[in-house]
Amino acid sequence: MTTFDFCERILDLLRGKQYSALQRYLDTLNPTDIAECMLDLQDEGDLEDKELLRLFRLMPKELASDTFAEMEPELQEKLIGGFSDKELGEVLEDMFLDDAVDVIEEMPASVVKRILKAVDAETRQAINQLLNYPEDSAGSLMTIEYVDLRPAMTVEEAFAHIREHGVDKETIYTCYIIGPTRKLLGAVSVRELLLAKPGTVLRDMMETNIISVSTMDDREEVANLFSHYGLTALPVVDKEKRLVGIVTVDDAIDVLQEEATEDMELMAAMLPSERPYLRSSTWELWKQRIPWLLILMVSATFTGMIITGFEQGLAANAALIAFIPMLMSTGGNCGSQSSVMVIRGLSLGEIEMADALRVLWKEFRVSVFCGLALAAAGFVKVLLIDGWLFRNPDITVGVAATVGLTLAFIAVVAKLVGGLLPMGAKKLGFDPAVMASPFITTIVDALSLLLYFTIASLLLGL
Repeated sequence: MTTFDFCERILDLLRGKQYSALQRYLDTLNPTDIAECMLDLQDEGDLEDKELLRLFRLMPKELASDTFAEMEPELQEKLIGGFSDKELGEVLEDMFLDDAVDVIEEMPASVVKRILKAVDAETRQAINQLLNYPEDSAGSLMTIEYVDLRPAMTVEEAFAHIREHGVDKETIYTCYIIGPTRKLLGAVSVRELLLAKPGTVLRDMMETNIISVSTMDDREEVANLFSHYGLTALPVVDKEKRLVGIVTVDDAIDVLQEEATEDMELMAAMLPSERPYLRSSTWELWKQRIPWLLILMVSATFTGMIITGFEQGLAANAALIAFIPMLMSTGGNCGSQSSVMVIRGLSLGEIEMADALRVLWKEFRVSVFCGLALAAAGFVKVLLIDGWLFRNPDITVGVAATVGLTLAFIAVVAKLVGGLLPMGAKKLGFDPAVMASPFITTIVDALSLLLYFTIASLLLGL
């Protein structure tokens, strides 16, 4: 069944006031699907605000909290506006703490004040603690709802503890062993507990070689650890190595998706946006795109200045003008290839700043081979197709050699620039994705023209 089908089903049951049937039907759906359906119905104008609130109230308590956590901020804000303080407190206290913090971070100050007032003192304290961490840190990403065990426990005692305290925890599949001062000592999986004898002591079976992160570690680096090591949860410790929370794989996936989206936007010369494309207004998209377009437009002035500087030489040999687009396009493509590969390597942790010389040497070797191939193909193309096939008398061996030699040098220069600029950006504290196609192309265009006219001056005497 498609999203459209069950959205229609929900709407029909709601409009038909078949509330019991609607409750039973909602209980068979995934919270994410319900949240998407409610948003789609709202966007299309098929679901009024009063009906939205009624639909939410018909959900079972646990399903309602899980669905609320999956909603877009604008939908959450609408529902909060219709909730009583009691309803608001119940919804938030049934949510996992990190999801509640995510909701608060997206809300205006007046709504945040009401949310914090609606929850109990213990939850409020925990929320404030998580909100104090920097936005891009592991501390802001973690949850404090996890199962901790003691090294002296037996497997049987561990299961009793999990049954008693694991109901409201975000995950129980990996349990962490802590000492008297909450120092992280080890970890054990539920699978290992199930296969062990009931009397086995945890200190004799726990894994002590644990991968952990600090509260202040960058959240993108934390998320990359999940894919690198195949983890489902990752412990977060403070400076004294005390366990303060865990990051779960679902949150790591969200971070990787957000970072990938941001990198794609930067690589397309756009400011990052936090809203989906179809829910972004024309004004928001304009503001997102126009700054870089203006910068790139102005920077292209240098290209025009270079052409103007060689205007007399071009007038003397007009055939050279026809190859400018090809040379600039080739240079931009070469630079973009290198920049994308290096940006990807930096984002995945495959390339470090210490690898700059290795990157330089590798890109140089690749560029030499690419340059030779492009030079040979360019020489033959200019001489045979532009000269012989189109019978252009201005195309000489000298012109073909100029184009071919320029292609060889452009490939080398463009790939070196494309490989090193992202690393330079990271060294200066910028996102390497900024140094992607549009920016690289603008720089390489100017360098391509300089190389072209310099080589033409030497070979053709411009």
